[in-house]
Amino acid sequence: MTTPLAEPPAIRVLGVRVHMVQMPQVLSILEQWIGQRKKCHFVVATGMHGVMEAHRDEDFKAIINSADLFIPDGYSLIWVGRRRGFRLKRRVCGTDLMWEFLAVSQEKGYSNFFYGDTRETLDQLTLRIEREFPGLKIAGTHSPPFRPLSPEEQAQDIKTINESNADVVWVGLGLPRQERWIFQHKDALNAPAVIGVGAAFKFHSGQVTRAPEWAGNRGFEWLWRLAREPRRVWRRALIDAPRFASHVVLELAGIRKYD
Repeated sequence: MTTPLAEPPAIRVLGVRVHMVQMPQVLSILEQWIGQRKKCHFVVATGMHGVMEAHRDEDFKAIINSADLFIPDGYSLIWVGRRRGFRLKRRVCGTDLMWEFLAVSQEKGYSNFFYGDTRETLDQLTLRIEREFPGLKIAGTHSPPFRPLSPEEQAQDIKTINESNADVVWVGLGLPRQERWIFQHKDALNAPAVIGVGAAFKFHSGQVTRAPEWAGNRGFEWLWRLAREPRRVWRRALIDAPRFASHVVLELAGIRKYD
């Protein structure tokens, strides 16, 4: 019998529960969920961006606080965790988690479903996965229309995913849309884990160049992405980041509490 993993420790950042985990622990948790196959687990992987969305929107805060695992994908959350006494070496980037889990999947025979982004992106992603991980089980891919789906379309998407018998569903719809989608459908999904990974499909398909590893691990990915995708990330880089920093300073100093 598999020994249950202890629930990882967590801290609150502006009222958002963030688990203090590193990559090996996350991979172990995913494998245990797959072994148990008891329910579909909701995984959030975000950083300052997600916390600030939750700070602005109480409904969204409730959604991400309902997640089974909130992974600190961002240097800012790692920095806060260190100030709270946790010896975290680096962020657990959702993009990296996906790739590392694919390597585990190739070895263990797990299957993965990719939901979101464009058909072109998914085709390029599939080609790269097949090249990098020969024999890996791709349960399926699906690019939903970039518009609200009808109840019938949503039901069909869930049916397609469930019939694929995927072990993990990776959702690339962008935050907060992907977290809302997961929250809405997790009780109907049979996969042991469903994980929102934002732009990971674009990164791994080669359509968007990622920041160098040193930049991401030192908190400068925002600057790289601002230079490359100014229209996409200007708000979070130039407005949300300073506001997040000011709120965190107040919280760490005990001057203000966030529910």
